Amino acid sequence: MSESSVITSTMKKVLRPLVRLLLRNGVAFADFSTVARRVFVEVASEDFGLPGRKQSVSRISVLTGVNRKEVKRLLDNPVSNETEQKDHNRAARVVSGWMRDEDFQQKSGKPKVLGWGDPQAEGSFEDLVKRYSGDMTARAILDELIRVGSVSFNKEKSKVTLTSNGYVPAASNDELMRLSGDSINDLLNTIEHNFTTKSDATRLQLSVAYDDVPEIGVELFRNLSNEKSLELLNYLDQFLSTQDRSVNPSVKGTGRYRTGLGIYYFEEPIEPDDKQNEANNDAK
Repeated sequence: MSESSVITSTMKKVLRPLVRLLLRNGVAFADFSTVARRVFVEVASEDFGLPGRKQSVSRISVLTGVNRKEVKRLLDNPVSNETEQKDHNRAARVVSGWMRDEDFQQKSGKPKVLGWGDPQAEGSFEDLVKRYSGDMTARAILDELIRVGSVSFNKEKSKVTLTSNGYVPAASNDELMRLSGDSINDLLNTIEHNFTTKSDATRLQLSVAYDDVPEIGVELFRNLSNEKSLELLNYLDQFLSTQDRSVNPSVKGTGRYRTGLGIYYFEEPIEPDDKQNEANNDAK
């Protein structure tokens, strides 16, 4: 592969912020290469098989460049985080329900402070968990939300207060990393899908950006985008919850999909060119 090829430059662009994130969290190249090798093998095994034929160790080795012995070792020792992901999703559903369900809101629409300690009480934290978490216990959900900083718990008054606008793990680097991984995975899956499908079946992949905005404009846009994005996500969450069988058992239909919409904000300083420097100096 040429160092100047489009795929190489794109790969470097994708990896640069990831590498910064990994280095800040003490992940060395050897750790990264170990994970990357496993992912190469898993993807080749699961997504690049030939129709009607079982995927072989030899073919995976040819596709990935990983030797056959290592391919076999990785296939014989799979790693799964399904339980961890399930717990994370249930905690997120509880917070989402708290923010949109009128039974757990004030007249103003803000989330209520919920009582704790009476599993039979309507509108209590236990009632919320029972309604939105599946079979997870209220204590387990409470501990998780306290751990990531999404709620505060007043033990003396037996009250639980939502302290964030969603399942935002301000107090947990591990959980923030997990959520970031979900967002990156979703975006790249959409990009990969759009590369490999017909134009009439592409997924939404839009952005808006300008590259000559002063600091005051950045601040105004940051505030506006935060406000409008939260409004949109709350509206979409309200609709999507009516279509989820875990939340609304009356929903009919076949198949099971994970679907949603992600929004992210970005900004980066750009060094002004010589002409802009001259214009700024003339203006002075």
